[in-house]
Amino acid sequence: MDHIVALFGEAEKGGFRTAHFCQNLVDLAHKLGEPPSRDSKGIELAVQAILYQRDVIFFRVHEEGFSIQDYLQGLQFLEDRKLTPRISAVCLPGVGSVEILEATTSVCTLHQSFLILTERDLYDYLTSSI
Repeated sequence: MDHIVALFGEAEKGGFRTAHFCQNLVDLAHKLGEPPSRDSKGIELAVQAILYQRDVIFFRVHEEGFSIQDYLQGLQFLEDRKLTPRISAVCLPGVGSVEILEATTSVCTLHQSFLILTERDLYDYLTSSI
């Protein structure tokens, strides 16, 4: 696994607060199923990452952007270099929470990885302290 993208999002199945390793679309469909019918972006972005030949570690959360403990536990997992030697990017669709984004800083620094957000989430983060 040279390029790994860590993603957080909602999914139809799979354990919550669990790292689901997916190397192809079959893995993704088998372990996580379909995205919920709402505005969830996690599965969609996981498909894109796999199509760009990236392996995915997907953390299923109860509600994108709001299940703070789900995110914090997943980020704690990513801080263990024995379990995750190299993360290229951390993708947090639906997250504008200052608490979650600030907790992500140490993971991105540790792995020298990118943080991927949507424009709407970045706007929410930037305007939350106003």
